[in-house]
Amino acid sequence: MPIPTNFSIKPRLSAKKRAFNQIQEWIIDGTLQPGEKLHDADLAQALGVSRTPIREALQLLNVQGFVEMYPGVGTQVTTLNKEDVSKILPPLAVLQALATELATPVINQETLHLLRDINTKFAQSIKNGDSDNTLKLDEKFHNIIVENAHNEYISSSVSTLQSHVFRLYFHSSIVFTQRSIEEHEAILNAFEENNKDEAARLARINWLHPVDFFYSEHQVNK
Repeated sequence: MPIPTNFSIKPRLSAKKRAFNQIQEWIIDGTLQPGEKLHDADLAQALGVSRTPIREALQLLNVQGFVEMYPGVGTQVTTLNKEDVSKILPPLAVLQALATELATPVINQETLHLLRDINTKFAQSIKNGDSDNTLKLDEKFHNIIVENAHNEYISSSVSTLQSHVFRLYFHSSIVFTQRSIEEHEAILNAFEENNKDEAARLARINWLHPVDFFYSEHQVNK
């Protein structure tokens, strides 16, 4: 099991949380491949922690569907089904739409300016073909909206689902297009008009259109 050495860890987090974040990141970006076996001792040595927080982190990753634990046998990264995009994005779209609806009345001009700036950078990143930065900017855009909904239950559920979306993105199941930029701008316009129903509708569409795109590409490539 190859484990990178050139990574940084945020020191203020607990050992369990640090281990969880790093292992999850490796699974999402493909450093740890689907089906790969994970060894407590190797992970503990790489992350500079004991095996206890590693086991606790793996248990949480198991609950969230990133690893599979087989008592007495071992732990491995879950396999990846690219068609799961049709299972993950619809519930995420509903949560994002609700967050957008709740955020609409409290989004101020400063936040709108920030979101529009992010979308401009997002558009440039797509144009430049910088996929990693594109993903980070899209995440930042939507996370600001979710934060403004001020609902920790939505935030927690969105975070888990988005992690699976990121994994699909790194395995080329999800792509960003010009349409993504336009949908972001339309959401911002709805915010400016204080139209929560329209903002929610647009947010849902924004999160669902990659499903249609995936299946249209799938049909073309058959």
